Amino acid sequence: MSLQTAGDIPLLVTSSNSSSERRITPSWTIGQLKARLEPVTGIPPLSQKLTLKFGSVQAVPIEAADEENTQLAAFSLAPYAEIHTPGMRPNYTDASLVAKYELPPSEYEKRDDSVLAWKKAKKLGRFDPDAPSLEQAKLQAYETEIKNKGIEVGKRCRVGNDDEKRGEVKYVGEVEQIPGGAGIWIGIRLDEPVGRNDGSLAGTRYWGKDGDLKHGVFVRPERVELGDWPILDDLEDMEEI
Repeated sequence: MSLQTAGDIPLLVTSSNSSSERRITPSWTIGQLKARLEPVTGIPPLSQKLTLKFGSVQAVPIEAADEENTQLAAFSLAPYAEIHTPGMRPNYTDASLVAKYELPPSEYEKRDDSVLAWKKAKKLGRFDPDAPSLEQAKLQAYETEIKNKGIEVGKRCRVGNDDEKRGEVKYVGEVEQIPGGAGIWIGIRLDEPVGRNDGSLAGTRYWGKDGDLKHGVFVRPERVELGDWPILDDLEDMEEI
């Protein structure tokens, strides 16, 4: 480790692969600087093409006919000016360039130290012998909820006890376009554009027409609360002004 002197100048040494602050002694020669930069940038001295830049001033090449005897003091070194050299070593910081090994599914299923093996041992998910009956019970619960609440097309309702999400039931049934959404869904046209669709999903229209943006929403029966909810009217408050 070299000792710093009072005349050392802090400079930013950059390449396409690295950036760091270094203290440079003006009495060093260009050759000495390049030798010291090799461990920093990974670029051999003979391959380094150094430039010096400060602020908006045009970059100046740090070069000379006799670089082993030309001192850096010959250049306008200023604190925190930038010394740059193009990178030559591979960019090891970009993980996308690294080839990744993918274990074949058949080999993965044979391992006894994987998440899949743990699920098998604990009988979770699709390995739960009661999974089919549990799924059937959930689907049956949706139907029971609809029957008990009397949910049907044309009824006024609100969603999730949210008074700003009042609307009218427009659809009762399955919606194939919802991933993993087996069972009955309730399609509601909301009074205000606070929903997620216009009554259609993935090209299949369940009610309404194009242009009804954000007025539609599909929810499970347990989130539907029927009632004689009046239609929301934003202009109603204007009468009190």
